[in-house]
Amino acid sequence: MSDTEQTPVLPFSELGLSDAVLKAVNEAGYETPSPIQAQSIAPLLEGRDLLGQAQTGTGKTAAFSLPLLSRIDVKSKMPQMLVLAPTRELAIQVAEAIQSYAKHMKGLHVLPVYGGQSMGIQLRQMQRNPQVIVGTPGRILDHIRRKTLKLGELKSLVLDEADEMLRMGFIDDVETILKETPDERQVALFSATMPGPIHRVATRYLKDPVEIRIKSKTSTMETINQRYWQVTGMHKLEALTRILEVEEFDAMIIFVRTKNATAELAEKLEARGYSSSPLNGDMNQAAREKAIQRMKKGQLDILVATDVAARGLDIERISHVVNYDIPYDTESYVHRIGRTGRAGRTGTAILFVSPREKRMLFAIEKATRQPIEKMQLPSTEDIADRRVMQFTQMLSETIESQDLSFFQEVIAHYQEAHDADPLEVAAALTYLVQKSRPLKPVVHVRPPRAERGGADRERGSRRDKSDRGDRPSRERSPRRGNQDKPHRSEDGMQTYRVEVGRTHGVEVKNIVGAIANEAGIDSKDIGRISLQDNYSTIDLPEGMPKDLFQQLRKVWVCNKQLEMSIVNDNDASAAGDGGGENTQRKPRRSGKPRARARDKSRRPSQRRGNNES
Repeated sequence: MSDTEQTPVLPFSELGLSDAVLKAVNEAGYETPSPIQAQSIAPLLEGRDLLGQAQTGTGKTAAFSLPLLSRIDVKSKMPQMLVLAPTRELAIQVAEAIQSYAKHMKGLHVLPVYGGQSMGIQLRQMQRNPQVIVGTPGRILDHIRRKTLKLGELKSLVLDEADEMLRMGFIDDVETILKETPDERQVALFSATMPGPIHRVATRYLKDPVEIRIKSKTSTMETINQRYWQVTGMHKLEALTRILEVEEFDAMIIFVRTKNATAELAEKLEARGYSSSPLNGDMNQAAREKAIQRMKKGQLDILVATDVAARGLDIERISHVVNYDIPYDTESYVHRIGRTGRAGRTGTAILFVSPREKRMLFAIEKATRQPIEKMQLPSTEDIADRRVMQFTQMLSETIESQDLSFFQEVIAHYQEAHDADPLEVAAALTYLVQKSRPLKPVVHVRPPRAERGGADRERGSRRDKSDRGDRPSRERSPRRGNQDKPHRSEDGMQTYRVEVGRTHGVEVKNIVGAIANEAGIDSKDIGRISLQDNYSTIDLPEGMPKDLFQQLRKVWVCNKQLEMSIVNDNDASAAGDGGGENTQRKPRRSGKPRARARDKSRRPSQRRGNNES
């Protein structure tokens, strides 16, 4: 087995990856390979078989995807790369990662195949001639037996988390699939452990493999208090701002994935009154050293950094580390939070985790051998209380340390001229001082559902009285005779259109479940849902991030992709800023199932009685 310490770490640009793959790597913000990537890419590019022992969260997906994609011939319309994964969730995750690495490879298609999804849908997708297939062993074997998946031109086969496939009883299916592949195909097997049956598979099917073992260097972090916040419908920047308001910190490092994100986030924090600076590999050495020295001297409180730029950083003031973007592997996480809690000092680490990143959260807990506590964001009341406390403390310090005689004369003259109450004068001055940071709680969210019920009924919305508990339920779909009534968004909400409706068999609970699971939005924050024949509308909190909007467009409900688009208050398809970009409802993709022809008379832009464009 090779030792991770003996292999020099070269940048991705010197590893021999194809230009298209390297372009995607650079855009993703990867700076240097992780140990498993550094040792796997070269032999896989050479066509060697590989046996890798590494824990979840070490960067295995990129380790095999980048070199194997670089060897694919996009002109060939046959499966050339097959990845076997033990679970549906991992298959989807790996397929999405491969798709992102292959985004500049025109003509390349990636298809996830797993149980629980309609076989009819998968058969139609197979007709697109995908060159890369990621799937669970059972469903892959189904397609082989149906002769809907032909592996005669397969170039590479990856067994991801082989020990997990053994534990779940898939090892016989894996061997059957291996026997169906060409003798000259390349095999890469990755496993966290190497039990006897896995070792026998490796011995039988791998030819003179390169063997790599990545030893975990992580250790327990007793001096660091680790917490995580589950990303919900609230924008990450707003969540970060709330945390900064109430956390007692001396200095902080906020980690993001890309160089561009360091500058963007630092600018936004500066605009909110926090002294912050980016720290990334594009900055020259002098600029980086200047930022570090400013933080050491107390002239700077926040550094927004990438992993590589912050390696080896040792500043005594750093009390907090915030993982604004979750790291790609557990080792990076340990390096990140190691910037605090040094030399026996205590520190705090906060991790932002989306529902789809929970797998990495569990891997981090295993690597650090510590549970990570879920945190609740401070409420607006918490923030206001904190501001009042800071304001009163500032008053006391000013009275004790400053000569106020001139200002006392100014107030005395005003009081005498206007016969003003001293308390009212002080209150007016307090109001002027706090305008940029209000001391009273400011509610930016819509009112509680119970308070909105009456207003909703005045708009003609109809609610299902049988909803759970005493909470009013979401608006059910209006009768067909009422479809011409405009749908207006509630305060703090944006109305979206999704291309699934009654004729597809959808129910309100299906849409709620899909949105809540994929977006991490609490179901109570999802507004009115109106079901129509061929589409539905849904109210969601304003300010949806661009990446989340694009993610939700691809979600499947009742065998239909949502193809989400923004609608305006006149319930007409319109361009909007779905998280920052102008978006219009795109035409339905060819080949997707359609229950029946769209009734054009019910399209929003052609409703009866609403002919204005």
